[in-house]
Amino acid sequence: MPVSKIITRSPCAISNVLEILGDRWTLLVVRDMLFYGKHEFKEFLASPESIATNILTERLQRLSFADIIDDIAHPDNKSRKLYYLTNKGKALLPILIEMVIWAEEYLPESEIMKPIQKALKQDAEGAKLKVISRLEKWEDEYLPKKKRA
Repeated sequence: MPVSKIITRSPCAISNVLEILGDRWTLLVVRDMLFYGKHEFKEFLASPESIATNILTERLQRLSFADIIDDIAHPDNKSRKLYYLTNKGKALLPILIEMVIWAEEYLPESEIMKPIQKALKQDAEGAKLKVISRLEKWEDEYLPKKKRA
């Protein structure tokens, strides 16, 4: 989706980012794709936060409209979809990494994030490259060359 299709209501960049990403669920979907390799609707539903199906459907549509994710037909069942991050979605990785680092310092410990926090402490750049490598491996397997950017 071209940037021109995103309606901005404010001259503030933060406000406009929050229009797309500023609710509890949207970044959790992106988190699941980046850090946990989730690509299917049912995988997102299995996340520990227990997102409702109608909310998940709306967030996937919102992310798709904003060109943060895209989808393809599932190779095993054409009635299902596989979701993946676009380059625009992958560009959110540094933001989520900074949120993880901030949370480790200022929020109570989170079991689900411990492995990610540990990896970032040991080698932040290596952890980031591992995430990108996992995404690219998935894309090599599932995305037609024309869909990959």
